[in-house]
Parts: sequence; structure tokens; C-alpha cells
Amino acid sequence: MFKALVLDQVEKSTIANIRQLNDSDLPEGDVVISVSYSSLNYKDGLAITGKGKIVRNFPMVPGIDLTGTVEQSHDPRYKVGDDVVLTGWGVGEGHWGGMSQKASLKADWLVPLPAGLDGKQAMMIGTAGFTAMLCVQALIDAGITPESGEVLVTGASGGVGSVAVCLLATLGYKVAAVTGRVEQNGPLLTQLGASQIIDRSVFEEPARALEKQVWAGAVDTVGSKVLAKVLAQMDYNGAVAACGLAGGFDLPTTVMPFILRNVSLLGVDSVNCPTEKRIKAWQGLAELLPASYYQQACTEIELEQVTGYADDITNGKVTGRVVIKL
Repeated sequence: MFKALVLDQVEKSTIANIRQLNDSDLPEGDVVISVSYSSLNYKDGLAITGKGKIVRNFPMVPGIDLTGTVEQSHDPRYKVGDDVVLTGWGVGEGHWGGMSQKASLKADWLVPLPAGLDGKQAMMIGTAGFTAMLCVQALIDAGITPESGEVLVTGASGGVGSVAVCLLATLGYKVAAVTGRVEQNGPLLTQLGASQIIDRSVFEEPARALEKQVWAGAVDTVGSKVLAKVLAQMDYNGAVAACGLAGGFDLPTTVMPFILRNVSLLGVDSVNCPTEKRIKAWQGLAELLPASYYQQACTEIELEQVTGYADDITNGKVTGRVVIKL
């Protein structure tokens, strides 16, 4: 027997309960994992509260990422005792996810846990940190160097944003961090490496087609009018890695930044990212994140606390990462 958080739909409302399950309840998969940690992401919060149409079928175990140890394997790439990490692939949405003491998964979805990381650290990074690494790599691939100028991170107090700030600062970039709670989050973002803290309200004002050139690069986790404002302020040959839509999926902008300033808008997807790229990103995270990162910006909770935190994260009341000890 093992316990899991299970979502059901009752009269179009999502109901979350902790249940005792057994191995026969697990969905089909190549590898059975004894889960050590999962984490709570914004998407998980939407799924658990029912505020977003995330879950495709019920009942569903949420949790878009997890780490743990192989308990059974029908795939030669993994053997009993191997430590693995999973993010994306629709897990926690269309296939039972990480908020369970056991998970049955396709081997293709797994990545070996990189040397230098333990399970808790991997989930302090999680989908959010993995996405942040992909964004940083996208900026590097676009030719944005520390010498290019200042890099902006929106939604900087969230999971993706906080890791992006830390990674960029570690790589030598000058980082400006945008947050809706400057007084509360400013000191933390400064510790993570931000040299400038900017109130989010500045970026919620309607953007002109083009504004003063300020940023060499940007990581945007918000979308909508915030992203439009960022694009209007990009330097010539600047690049924006966009990975989120917490502020909305619309984009009230013009083609002006793209055709007059040669700005690149780089879409970053972490869900269906190829395995080789995943392994490279995880290795980069293991090498780049300083020990100090794991001493801040994280809250550890038990499975029984998840529903309360899910409501908080969808209301913007959570700073940094929330890891769930299974």
C-alpha cells in the first residue's frame, strides 16, 4: 500500500483527497518508481484547485515532476536502484504524476539524476528550474553574453524566475528582477544575484510600439502586456526567452521590435523537450547552481499540506520553490 493525492471531478468541480492505493492501481508503464520528492508548480496549483483546465481525465494524481529510485524496470536503460528525475511529458495531466509514493512511467520520460544532486535538490530545481535552464541556454544560443548588457527576468520571485536569476548571475550576467512584491521578495532576489529589483506595475502599463532600449536579453514567465512591454524595451539584436503565461496568453504588441530592432522572441517548451537536451540541461543545473541556492527560496511540505499551498500558489502568495516529501 502507498498513499497518493488523487483528483476527482464531481459536478464539474475538482475534489482532491489523499488515498491509500496499491500497486494494481498504478497506470501502465515501463518503470515503477519509489518517489522520494515531488514539487508544487503553478500548473499543479491550477490542476488541484480546478482553476485551470489542466487535467485531461479523472481520477488523476497531480504532480508534473518527481524524483525517486527505480523499484521495477522492464527497460534495459534503467535498473533497480537507479536514481531518476522526471519533468513534463504530460505527467500529472494525462498520466498519473508525482504526488504519490509510487509512480509507473514510460522509460523515455526519465532522465538519470545527475551526479552532485540528491532527490530534494532535484525537486528544488524541478520543472521550474529545468525550464529556467532551457531559457538561459536559449539566450546563450542567441548570442546574448554578459558583455551584451543587462538581462531582465519577469516573475522573478516564482520558481522559474528565481532559478533564472541565480543561473544568469552565476554566469556573470547583470540581472534585473521584476516582482509584484518588492519589499517582501527584494532581499531574496538580491541574494540570488539580482542587481536591480523592479516593481511589476511598471511593466503592466500599456506598451508603446517601441520604447527606450534597455535590455540585452530577457526571460519572461508572465506573457500578455508584461511581455509586450519587455519587447518594446529590448536592445537592437536582443532576445527574449518566453516560457510562461501567468499574466495571460495574449500578446498586445506590434511587429516593430522584430523588424526595426531585430529582436528575437524565443519560445521555450519544457514538456516535450528531447532527451538529449534534457540531459544537457540537468547537467548544467548540477554544475551551475551554487550551494547557497539550496539554502533559500524553498519550502518543504508533506502531502497533507498540498491543497492549501495549491490555493496559495494560484493566488501569487508563494515565493520560490515548494517541494513535497513523499
